[in-house]
Amino acid sequence: MLLKALQRATPGFGPISSRAVHNYCVDPSLGLNPEQKEIQKLAKDFARNELYPTMAEFDEKEELPHAALKKAGELGFGAIYCKEEHGGTGLSRVDASVIFEQLAAGCTSTAAYMSIHNMCAWMIDTYGSEELKEKYISRMAAFDYLGSYCLTEPDSGSDAASLRTTARREGEYYIVNGSKAFISGSGDSKVYLVMMRHEGQPGPRGIFCLLIEDGTPGFHLGKKEKKLGWCTQPTRILTFEDCRVPVSNQIGGNNQGFNIAMAGINGGRVNIASCSLGAAQMSLDLAISHLKVRKQFNKTLSEFQWNQFKLAEIAAKLVSSRLMVRNAAEHLHQKTVHTAPICAMAKLHATDNCIQVVDQALQMHGGYGFLKDYPLQQYLRDCRAHQIIEGSNEIMRMIVSRDLLTNETWA
Repeated sequence: MLLKALQRATPGFGPISSRAVHNYCVDPSLGLNPEQKEIQKLAKDFARNELYPTMAEFDEKEELPHAALKKAGELGFGAIYCKEEHGGTGLSRVDASVIFEQLAAGCTSTAAYMSIHNMCAWMIDTYGSEELKEKYISRMAAFDYLGSYCLTEPDSGSDAASLRTTARREGEYYIVNGSKAFISGSGDSKVYLVMMRHEGQPGPRGIFCLLIEDGTPGFHLGKKEKKLGWCTQPTRILTFEDCRVPVSNQIGGNNQGFNIAMAGINGGRVNIASCSLGAAQMSLDLAISHLKVRKQFNKTLSEFQWNQFKLAEIAAKLVSSRLMVRNAAEHLHQKTVHTAPICAMAKLHATDNCIQVVDQALQMHGGYGFLKDYPLQQYLRDCRAHQIIEGSNEIMRMIVSRDLLTNETWA
C-alpha cells in the first residue's frame, strides 16, 4: 500500500537521485535515506492536507476524524510495522517514528491514537494465532477496525503488575471480571487487547492477554472522559462483568501477558516521543514565522537577541530529542539488550524537552499563543499527556537508573 502510494506521489520512484537542497539545521529529514525521505514527505503531505486543517474542529467536537483515518489506511498507516503477509506495511520502527512525527504536526492527539492503534495491530501480528492475524490485521490496517490497548486500571497505573482484572476458564471460554481505565479510543474501537490475570495467580507471571471485541456480552463502556488534551480520541473506563470470551482470542501464552505488555510499551514510548517531536517541530516553525513578521519597538521580534538565543535553545532541545528517539527506534527494531532503558531515556528526554519547545513557542506568540484561534495551545495540551502516557516520566527515570546501577560501568 505504502509503496504504491509512493509510486503515485513520486513519478519514477525506485532509485531516487540525491537532491542538492539545503534547509535549516532542524530539518527533520536530516540523516534519513532517500526512501525514508519519500515516506516522510507522504506523511507530511497527508498531515497538512487531511489533519491540520481540521485539528481544532475535531478537538472541539471531541471526535476522531474517521474519514481521515480511512485515508490514512489507504496509505498504509494503520499497520505500519506489521508484516505484509496479512496486510501490514512492513516498515521499520525508524520509519514508523518518522511517520508519527509528521502526523503529529497535523494533529498530535489523532497521531497519538494512531500510534496506539498500530501497537495493537503489532501485538496481534507478533503474538496472535494465524486465525487472529487473518481476521484482524488487514481490517486494522485499513482502519475499518480500530484498536485499543487496555493495561491501566483504576487502582493500578505505574504498578501494572498489580492489575486485578481476572479470568477463569470454563470450557472453551474465559469468564472475565474487572475494569480498565484511561483507555484511548474506547467507544470507537472494535478491538480491545486486554491484560488480565488467571484467577488465583498473583504477580507478573499470572498475567495474560485476551482480544475482546466491542459488543461482547458483559463488556460495558463508561462515560466519555473530559480531558485537558488528547481530545480527538475518546477515553473511557471499561467494565467486564462475567464477560465470556473465546479461548481462541488469547494473544500469546498463558503467562506471557506482562512481557507482551512491556514489549508493546517499549514501542509505544518511541511512538509517543515521536508525536512530541512533530508538535515541537510545528511549534518552532510557527514561532519562527511569527518572530519574522511581528514588530515591537520598530523592529521585528526576530531582531531581539533574547528571541534569537531562545530559538537556538529550543532548536537544540528538538534536535537532541530527535536523535535520541531515532536511536531508540533502531534499538527497538534490532531488539537489542538495551531496548528498554534506551526507549525509556528517549521518551523521558523527548517528551520533557519538546513540551518546553512548544511552551516557549507559545510564549513567543504572546497573547496570541493563548488564543484557541492559534494552534500552539492545542499542541501544548496534547503534549502534556505524553509525560504521563506509556509509563510516566518518573517511571522512565526508574527504568534508566535501574539499568545504570545494576550493570557494569564503562570505567
